Amino acid sequence: MTSVRIWGTGAGAVAILVAAGVWARGSSAVDAGLWAQVRPAIEARLVTQSAGTGAGESEPALRSRWFCRAEALDLEESGGRVRAGINTLCEEYGERAGTLVLCTGAEIPEVVRLERDPSDGGYRVVSEEQAPEEDSAEWEEHHFSHYATSHLDKGMTSTDLQTAARTHFGLPPGTPIRNC
Repeated sequence: MTSVRIWGTGAGAVAILVAAGVWARGSSAVDAGLWAQVRPAIEARLVTQSAGTGAGESEPALRSRWFCRAEALDLEESGGRVRAGINTLCEEYGERAGTLVLCTGAEIPEVVRLERDPSDGGYRVVSEEQAPEEDSAEWEEHHFSHYATSHLDKGMTSTDLQTAARTHFGLPPGTPIRNC
């Protein structure tokens, strides 16, 4: 009788571990193919929205431009519509006397909704939502999965944006970065 209880307890523990593993894996799954389709529309919109808001744009001696990227945290598709929970990073870089200049930037979590664009078959952004400044933590909890909110805490790296900015301005890799 004792061995039945031990085996029963062991089997129950294994079932709980398997269920927890399936939940954790499933909550972090982002369809890479779908993300590749919607990402260009999201990042293009980020750059367009940022234009005209940077400190470097008001300096005539500084050629500046916005560089943005997004990371998918939650991605759901239903009937040609996509809901994307994303983290975004946009930074304004410029070039002055052979030096890369970082003027301003922000990392912002968003929920973006997209739909198929009938003209080209790609996707277009139809709405977006950002956290209010006064209570962003509560907003994030209500708009993202547990997995996604844990990744928001890690932040995003700007290495890719710096590389793109150096390339855009014709600067060699490793060019130092100064503040605006």
